[in-house]
Order: sequence, then structure tokens, then C-alpha cells
Amino acid sequence: MRKLSAAVDRFAYNHPRFGIPNLMKFIVIGSVIVYLLAIFAGYGAVSFLSFRWSYITQGEIWRLITFIFMPGYYTTGDVLWLALFLYFYYMIGNVLEREWGTAKFTLYYLSGVVLTLIVGIVTALVSGYDVIIEGTSYVNLSMFFAFAMLYPDTQFLLFFFIPVKVKWLAWIDAAFFALSVLSSLMRLDFLNALLPVVALLNFFVFFWTNIADEIDYRRGRARHQTSHQTIHFKSAVRQQRKKEAERGYRHKCEVCGRTDADYPDLEFRYCSRCAGYHCFCQDHIFNHEHFTE
Repeated sequence: MRKLSAAVDRFAYNHPRFGIPNLMKFIVIGSVIVYLLAIFAGYGAVSFLSFRWSYITQGEIWRLITFIFMPGYYTTGDVLWLALFLYFYYMIGNVLEREWGTAKFTLYYLSGVVLTLIVGIVTALVSGYDVIIEGTSYVNLSMFFAFAMLYPDTQFLLFFFIPVKVKWLAWIDAAFFALSVLSSLMRLDFLNALLPVVALLNFFVFFWTNIADEIDYRRGRARHQTSHQTIHFKSAVRQQRKKEAERGYRHKCEVCGRTDADYPDLEFRYCSRCAGYHCFCQDHIFNHEHFTE
């Protein structure tokens, strides 16, 4: 998977002119046009754009592309939801394109579309049913995972007034994906169970290097924290203060036995040439036999 992720980055680097600039703008405009046609002329006026395997086999191959513009909303009561989602996808798509460049972002969206088509075609061939797909909603939702990986601490206003970090919204998005898969499996609807999976597969291909590096970092940090060689400073300070309270002093000379509690004006130092931590007063810091063990 890491090699495949590296191959994606290498392709985008070597082919900077690949792709469609402002891709999400065209997808949003196309979706709005299809929605308006459905409102004024009825769903039948736009149904010829959806992916429908029985019609594709009869020569309507444009459906392999035009299904992308099917918005999934076709009534006047859906206008607010449609506007919200299209603005959301447009904003996230533009951010990803600026971050990655046109080539990599186009490849991300295109690979998601291709995987969706493969699932639809294979499902139709295996099951024998007339598979219908309208839109790339799961591909669009997977863009949110990409955005959350790049900008996890960015805040959005949930319900327009509750500030929530993107990384927490991404967990909600993940729960939605899981619920979609489980509910589809319970209905034996394997097509809609596979569409979220391939959208996530597309995400993992593009972010596998980031995910693997994060996992390795967390594992290394966990091993470091549990290692007996690691000094936990806060815990060590608390233990030191507890010992000082029990002993009644902080420093004690290894030679004369004087402490900072008995002689508060006396200076104490630790010898760097002694093995371990050994404290001496100012009279014996340079006049003592060094500890070797």
C-alpha cells in the first residue's frame, strides 16, 4: 500500500499538467443544472444521466460519466440540504486542490469515480440485476477524511453555532460510513455496502504513508513512555518532593552531613565526576574522594 501511495505522489509530481483545474466548480455547476431540470421538468428529464447497467449495455455509454452530476435531491424541499452539501464539497475540494495541486486532486476524485464504476459493473455482472447509481456521494464524503487528515484542528460550526474541530466531525463521518455498510448488509444490498468501502479504499491509498507514519510514531511514543529508561519528569518531581518532606531537607553533603535545612545559607553542588548523583557542600565540592559506583 505504501508503494501505491508513493506511486500516486510520483505520478502527480511528474505530470503537473494532468487534471482539470477547479474540478469541483464544474461538478457543483453540473449538479445544480441537473437539480433545476428535475424541479422544472420532472425526474424523468434527468434520469437518462444516471448509471444504469441495462441501458449502458444498450449503448448509452455517456451514463458512465454523467452519473457524477446526479445530486441525489430532486424536490424543492431538498434545496437547503443540496445547497449546504454542494457548498461544503466545493470548499473542501478547493482546499485539497490548493494543498495537493490539480494533478493529485483530480487523480483522487477520478480514482474514486473509477472504483465506483467497477463496483457497479461487477455487481451487475455477478448478481444479474439492473444496477443503478446516482451521484458520487461517498467519494465526496471521503474528501472530508482527506481534509481532516490535513487540517485536523480546523473548526467548523455544527448546526451553525457549535464550534467543533474537524477531527471530531471526521469520526462522525466514519460512524456514518460504518452505519451505511451495516444497514446495507442487513438488507443484503451489497452494492450500497461496497460503495462506502471503495471510497474509503481510495482514501487509504492516498493517505497510507501519513497513516502508517502516524501509527509508527504512536507506537514508538508508547514504547518510550513505558520504557524503564524513560524519566517521567512530573512523576519524578512529585517523588522528590515527597522524599524531601519526609527527610526534612533537600540537599545533604556526602562528607560532613550538613543539610540545607540546618544551614540555609550554605551552597550545595553535585559532582559531575562522581558516579551517580552525589551532593556536596561548598567546602567539600572540590575536596572529596570521588564515588566510582
